[in-house]
Amino acid sequence: MKKLDLGLIGNSRTSALIDRQARIVWWCYPHFDSNPMCCSLLRPVPSDAAPETFGFTDVLFPDSHTVRQVYQRNSAILQTRMEDSAGNLIDIIDFAPRFYRHGRMFAPAMLVRIIKRVSGRPRIGVRMRPALNYGADRAAVRCGAHHTTYYGGAQSMRVTTDAAVTALTEEKLFFLHDSVTLLMGPDETVDGTPSEVGRSFYESTMAYWQRWVRNLAIPFEWQDVVIRAAITLKLNAFDDTGAIVAAVTTSIPESANSGRNWDYRYCWLRDAYFVVNALNQLGVTATMQRYLEYILNLIADSRDMPLQPVYGIRRETQLDETLAENLPGYLDMGPVRVGNQAWHQVQNDVFGAAILASTHAFFDSRLERPAGRQMFADLERLGQ
Repeated sequence: MKKLDLGLIGNSRTSALIDRQARIVWWCYPHFDSNPMCCSLLRPVPSDAAPETFGFTDVLFPDSHTVRQVYQRNSAILQTRMEDSAGNLIDIIDFAPRFYRHGRMFAPAMLVRIIKRVSGRPRIGVRMRPALNYGADRAAVRCGAHHTTYYGGAQSMRVTTDAAVTALTEEKLFFLHDSVTLLMGPDETVDGTPSEVGRSFYESTMAYWQRWVRNLAIPFEWQDVVIRAAITLKLNAFDDTGAIVAAVTTSIPESANSGRNWDYRYCWLRDAYFVVNALNQLGVTATMQRYLEYILNLIADSRDMPLQPVYGIRRETQLDETLAENLPGYLDMGPVRVGNQAWHQVQNDVFGAAILASTHAFFDSRLERPAGRQMFADLERLGQ
């Protein structure tokens, strides 16, 4: 099976996968479990990206190749450098904003793409082709003075840019003199010019991740891979409730043409415990605290019902499974599933995972809100 050589960006609210050509091939918007506006991971885009194809966004840079694709040091910011046959170079920088502002975490359902001229006189284009309804429809577009809005059904995503709006809607090439910024997110007015906002978000997000990494308790050995793994785990935590998703994707086959294609955009209590326990050992107590709130609320919700092995990221209990008929699947190896019938299963080891996670609330002195007698009573009921 072809290697999934993709870069992950995110901010613990939304996330996206980007291929080696800087094409956004997977983006569930606005949240992990939302309808994917970029879904070409499960419906490959032809090399010429014919006008009728959609479900992606990318940068047109004719006769070019990728020189390198790396994460900027100790961050979740992805940089793709591309060069054309004439030696013109561009950098494409992708990230999701995440930093503290006004004393609170600012992590909107937004992606930022900054395309910078490195050298020469590059001529580029921008293609924005979001999908709706799991690849069934192409999003309609509405143009403003400095933005385009892609919408349909309950979804609406605005792209605010300092590039010409017609460059997006007509996908025409233009000379890149310095840089262009694309702010892709809520259909709201942006406070400032796209370049100013993009630069500010970039600097603040970089500072956040570097400070986060600096506080990790890790040995000298294998630091690079441990840091990258820790950031990846953090990107799978849903800040709003504390849930940890098993993966940001659905229906990547367990093995080629096996049909074992599952939707992993939910929280398995056992797997989530392993994640938060690993992060906790690195000193990331905040993720553990949020997950404890999530799981303790699940225990309170359950009353006299047994715990399920898996829940939705907002503590949904019913995750009924359907098929996305308009997506052929990764490398044409469907089916593509939405939802997961595992919520019906009985997996008794989930009780152990719940107890092990909850134990931290009683014994870890670093946590802000230690558990008390009432929580012990809830756990005792669970044990019974």
